[in-house]
Amino acid sequence: MATEMEYTRLGNSGLKISKVILGAMSYGSKAWQEWVLDEDEALPLLEHAYKKGINTWDTADVYSHGKSEEVIGKALKKYNIPRSRVVILTKCFYGVDEEGKNPPIAAVAKNDGSEWVNRIGLSRKHIFDAVDASVKRLGTYIDVLQIHRLDRETPREEIMRALNDVVESGKVRYIGASSMAAWEFQTLQNIAARNGWHQFISMQNYHNLLAREEEREMIPYCQDTGVGLIPWSPMARGVLTRPWGDRSSVRESTDRVVSFLVRNRETEGDKAIVDRVQEIAKKKGVSMAQVATAWSLSHKGMNPILGLNSRERIDEAVAAIKVKLSEEEIKYLEEPYVAKGISPVER
Repeated sequence: MATEMEYTRLGNSGLKISKVILGAMSYGSKAWQEWVLDEDEALPLLEHAYKKGINTWDTADVYSHGKSEEVIGKALKKYNIPRSRVVILTKCFYGVDEEGKNPPIAAVAKNDGSEWVNRIGLSRKHIFDAVDASVKRLGTYIDVLQIHRLDRETPREEIMRALNDVVESGKVRYIGASSMAAWEFQTLQNIAARNGWHQFISMQNYHNLLAREEEREMIPYCQDTGVGLIPWSPMARGVLTRPWGDRSSVRESTDRVVSFLVRNRETEGDKAIVDRVQEIAKKKGVSMAQVATAWSLSHKGMNPILGLNSRERIDEAVAAIKVKLSEEEIKYLEEPYVAKGISPVER
């Protein structure tokens, strides 16, 4: 199966991933979020992504409350995709609704109350339960289990011991982490190293042309210690993929996180950056999404997770790895950036 995709190691691990990663948050059930594709729409896209060489798929148990993982499992069977040819990343922390209520992520973030106690967080109990449930939905093992957020109520030693043990169980191959402070991430890594436990090989944090605060500590730390960077929302929830004044997408109008991360704190600098992305895209004869992807790929050890909701977007993402930005173009894109605070969504 010849493709134009290129592959690279995830951090200092021996695991190789496609240079762009398919984000399966947008696959599952519209009952959870209006912008999500239902199973019948999502399955052919997973096949197309696989045939195009995007062999690395990122999901989470909370995405469509298990439906996203189920869609991935069904794609492997429906299209006879050999398990050894794909890399599956999933996450645990949030509660997963099993009754079809489809609450938003914010409603399943607190480990408390008779309905959700011990079904949220990173206790040894919940990590083991979550892994068992994900393996059942996927129908296979997990290549990289990521902690979706840091549980600040559970002792860090308990978290790292449990993560080590699920790797040793054979249900998980590697572990990764997601948004938290750099000092918290380093503390977890130090605990694992001190005890001879498995350490995180990846960090999935929020980073794009409109949000570069992670460049202060987390990104340099990961680059220095050989942790792979796989940023979420590298297109700033789609804002970097279309002209500044175009707010007509379904996601723009229905995804509240667009407001939290972008619209509620937008600056003149943000508008200037989007305008410059559009300008460079026009000059190079490529899409705005490809320019934003190329900027992300220009960072050492960084491979962005992209929400790909059509065959055209998949083809565009594959072609983006050939788009190269000059140092002058990178500086031009970055120059208008204005520092921002960290939103609760990022921690």
